Amino acid sequence: MTPSLVSDPELWNSTLATLPQAHVLQTWEWGQFKSRHGWTPGYWLWRDADMPRAAALVLRRRLGRLPFCLMYIPKGPALDYDNEPLLMQVLTDLECIARQSRAIFIKIDPDLEPWRRIKDLRPGWRESMQQVQFRNTMEIDLRKDEQELLAAMHHKTRYNIRLAQKRGVTARPGTSSDLELLYTMYDETARRDHFIIRPLEYYRDAWQSFFEAGLAQPLVAEIEGTPVAALILFRFAGRAYYFYGMSRDVHRDKMPNHLLQWEAMRWARAQGCSTYDMWGAPDVIAESDPMWGVYRFKEGFGGQFVQHAGAWDYAVWRPLYWLYAIAMPRILDLMHKRHWQDKDKPQEAQAPEA
Repeated sequence: MTPSLVSDPELWNSTLATLPQAHVLQTWEWGQFKSRHGWTPGYWLWRDADMPRAAALVLRRRLGRLPFCLMYIPKGPALDYDNEPLLMQVLTDLECIARQSRAIFIKIDPDLEPWRRIKDLRPGWRESMQQVQFRNTMEIDLRKDEQELLAAMHHKTRYNIRLAQKRGVTARPGTSSDLELLYTMYDETARRDHFIIRPLEYYRDAWQSFFEAGLAQPLVAEIEGTPVAALILFRFAGRAYYFYGMSRDVHRDKMPNHLLQWEAMRWARAQGCSTYDMWGAPDVIAESDPMWGVYRFKEGFGGQFVQHAGAWDYAVWRPLYWLYAIAMPRILDLMHKRHWQDKDKPQEAQAPEA
């Protein structure tokens, strides 16, 4: 079983959707989006007797003028991780692809259970010290009906949803014409909660490409026609993802974000999704964790805490790997802490930054 490159967008997405561990960050659209921002995508597919067994969107980024690159498989590869011979084959092939591409290292971060240890199966892999995506998340089972979903919420959350409705908050589907509005609110959120976001063109590209592909939907909360909050849902293979949330400082007492989450759940169910992934949770359930407030908010909607094993790296060039993946993040983290030492820690960052 030898992996081959796929160049057909429809074939890639339709095949990916049939595989275990399929994820929206492995779609054709995500690879094409990242190709416009410094990465080169490769869509690798493993077949056995014409049956698809595994898939990996491999992103490659050159390191300036150096003859090396980085390789990353966001939330992948997609395959049956209980099939150890298949997993070993895929890991072996990825190592080979990384060596042929002169990659310093290759990173994978599929949503695996915490007890799964790639390094116990394949020598040379190590738990990554640098997470790109959130390690853990909060999930809601959308196979329940609406009354069951409401009953599973904290009573205060149900109260706030009703409060928002009574105080005139409404939610409408957004369109491409709302892109600048969404970014303006996202920028306001970032300034208020002290996290760094990218320029408008980056998000315009990400949001527009997924809107046009039918894989994303914004919802905008309004009061008397004035936008006060919004979120953007991505969806793929029966799963909806709450990737981006934004709000203004006005009318926060009317609980627009509570109504938005409820409407997002209803929209996802209408699209046939069985799981609502609220995208992001603390590393540990403790009030000392910077994401404790985010956790409590999501838990109120009936979100269940789901732990994952996190990212794994295979170092092709170990000295360069140590410099890039271990030493540099420590230096950047120290600089970041100094920058925010007189400010609150970030609380609401939701963006996937592959």
